[in-house]
Amino acid sequence: MVSTSTQFSTSRTMGTYDPFHYVSMQQDTLGGQVSQNTSHLLASQLEPRLTNNESLESSQDLKNDISEKAYVQELESGRLKLAKLEHEIERTRQQGAYVDLSNTVHGLLSGNFDSGIAIFETKYDLWVVEQHKKESQLMAILQTDVNDVELRVVVDGVVNHYHDLFQMKADAAKSDAFNLLYGTWRSPVERLFQWLGGFRPSEVLYVSPNIVTKTIQQKRTLMPWFEPLTDTQVVNLSKLRHTCRQAEDALTQGIDKLEQTLAQGVGINMTEGGSYGIQMKSAMEGLEALENFLNQADHLRYRTLQQMSRILTVRQAARGLVALGEYFQRLRVLNSLWSSRPHGIGS
Repeated sequence: MVSTSTQFSTSRTMGTYDPFHYVSMQQDTLGGQVSQNTSHLLASQLEPRLTNNESLESSQDLKNDISEKAYVQELESGRLKLAKLEHEIERTRQQGAYVDLSNTVHGLLSGNFDSGIAIFETKYDLWVVEQHKKESQLMAILQTDVNDVELRVVVDGVVNHYHDLFQMKADAAKSDAFNLLYGTWRSPVERLFQWLGGFRPSEVLYVSPNIVTKTIQQKRTLMPWFEPLTDTQVVNLSKLRHTCRQAEDALTQGIDKLEQTLAQGVGINMTEGGSYGIQMKSAMEGLEALENFLNQADHLRYRTLQQMSRILTVRQAARGLVALGEYFQRLRVLNSLWSSRPHGIGS
């Protein structure tokens, strides 16, 4: 294992490295529950707007039914696709040889087929569909007078769905950490904005240093307005973001050191005979650390979502999760627009 300038756990399991504990910044206020009281102002803003036009309501119900049927069809299609892929993988295993099945997932050819990554990519497509449904449900329930207890169940369900993704990625990293970090399971535009295989946690928490104004900086549109925020919420969100930045810096320094060490390891000195095998073995051992870095980054992302949902009121947390999902969706839409643009036309 390559030594880095920062200390990291070498365990391959999720959650073994705790960035909050590492930087010694977690406070009791970040780990505890905050008041779930929602202001009358926020509640009034979220109350449904009633209409007496029954024809419009009927039309909206019809649209909802069509949308629900389309979702069910898309989900069922994805499940059948995954089942077929798993069957083909098992059949090729029994035959004692692998065939290139990667085109069944993304239509790409690959010299080295990895069944774990192929299954992950298909499961990720299903995860995105399910995530969109959960966020739509969350957005709809915010327009009702649902109580905070029931809303908390839905919010926790969305956070846990992110945890499912992180666990899927941890399993896939055991097969091919490189593909997970640079692969095509995410669109090119999404990869442009990602950090260690996902979103940068601190960018979810851009809180204005001005405690009086209690506003949220809209960096990269990751979070909606949370006004009104209490002074305690602003302070705790600022502390949480500072903790995230320290943990991110530690992981970034570690991965940079790993890349530097690998570059030095593969730089073969031609004057020293017989060193090639030793250097390649050392480089391979160093590459094993990449899986751990990816797991640590996802653990930080999950912990940030957990802490954020505890600091905010349940309705604020719900709005934040909806905005986060909308941000990812817009990146995918932007990628589609970019891919379908007329080629050869200058900007």
